[in-house]
Amino acid sequence: MGISQTLSNALSGLTAASRMAEVVASNTANALTDGYARREISLGAQVVGQQGAGVRVLSVDRIVNETLRSDLRLSDAAAQNASLRGDFLSTFEARIGTPEDASSLSSKFAELEASLVEAGSRAESETRLSTVLSAALEVTGHLNTLSAELQDSRMDADRKIATQVDALNSALAQVDELNASILAGKAAGHDTNALKDQRQTLVDRISSIVPTRQVPRENDQIALFTTGGAVLLEGNPMEIGFTACGIITPDMTHDGGVLSGLTLNGNAVSSDDNGFFGGGTLGALFAIRDTLAPGLQVQIDALSRNLIERVSDPAVDPTLSGGAAGLFTDGGGPLDPLNETGLAGRIVINPLADPAQGGSLSLLRDGFGASTPGPVSNAENLFSLASALKTASAPASGNFGPSLHSSAELFANFLSQVTSDRQSNEATQTYATAHYDTLKEQALAEGVNTDHEMQKLLQIEELYSANARVIQTVDALIKQLLEI
Repeated sequence: MGISQTLSNALSGLTAASRMAEVVASNTANALTDGYARREISLGAQVVGQQGAGVRVLSVDRIVNETLRSDLRLSDAAAQNASLRGDFLSTFEARIGTPEDASSLSSKFAELEASLVEAGSRAESETRLSTVLSAALEVTGHLNTLSAELQDSRMDADRKIATQVDALNSALAQVDELNASILAGKAAGHDTNALKDQRQTLVDRISSIVPTRQVPRENDQIALFTTGGAVLLEGNPMEIGFTACGIITPDMTHDGGVLSGLTLNGNAVSSDDNGFFGGGTLGALFAIRDTLAPGLQVQIDALSRNLIERVSDPAVDPTLSGGAAGLFTDGGGPLDPLNETGLAGRIVINPLADPAQGGSLSLLRDGFGASTPGPVSNAENLFSLASALKTASAPASGNFGPSLHSSAELFANFLSQVTSDRQSNEATQTYATAHYDTLKEQALAEGVNTDHEMQKLLQIEELYSANARVIQTVDALIKQLLEI
């Protein structure tokens, strides 16, 4: 081996060592950077004229376990889906209130039942009649609030859907641009790893909204598909469409054609959480808007109908004619069984018994169809109202099963249903979160290990030092030759 070849070998070693140190520095600096994939340098023999000429850098590779990364994305989507559902159910359960809470719906109803019995014991007392009215107003007011808050939750979900669809379209366009940049960079011989990191971060963001599978294509390109089977990016990004609604009322539904669903390049697709775009945050928001909240609305509407029907029966209040309104009314009038949707938001006390609306408290005692005042000591109607609320019967609507229930039992049954749904989702969320945390730990374990990088740096230092000594030795030899 000649002096020039020896010098060339040593210089190539210095160049490789320098590049290796650069990779170690990059790994260490980005140890906590989301989306960053650990780099490893690949070296090979350099051959010039069929003779060894040192070492050369073949490539700088991103080390990614694609299977683990895909599982991590899907588990993240599942955890966030369960989290959104859980937040909604927990919030609504808290708004209903637990029985031991004095401000809960069931506690307010218990106060109404007690106030009717107390008023019956002294039917002539205006104060006790006023207590009945106040307790009834608390019950109807709570039902009105629950209905309004369900619609607020639906509108909030609708607005968030629009925001997430915009974010989804924007991220897909950026992934498409990065695909093009990576292709151009590779053709020009540039290092495109940083671009791939950016693309990976975007894919992770997309997958939290819609669970996504990444499929490699030639020349380091990728295609994206939802786990439900929809194409998001294949050559060109798809355009997801959605139109937000300004206001939502209980009767407005997606199935009825009033609320917007999703479109893919202008074609309508399923927005169900089990459909093409389900499983992530987008699917959970659609579930809240179109399934969970409407389902709860059906139940509180059924509770409201049951209350109205119990006190509007002429057998309970003989002064009422068939179809007339009793203590509880639909917006001040009689119940229309064909217009039950949203009833919980319309149920109010009969204005005839409310002095604030020009009514008289005496009608609670005399009956709502009474044309003249009755004896002030007659408590028959008050006890009849209390008995009607305690009588077990089958509700005409809602999902309360075939059993007979008193009004109090129906309220307790409703809370139990919401609590059961919340607990079931909580179990799902716990599993999804634990699964995600486990996969996250595995991903971190396969990421940058700073201790390992520091050990490599010591080896690189020795390599650099050895090649530098070779150059120094060659330099000394050349000087001796020149001095001859």
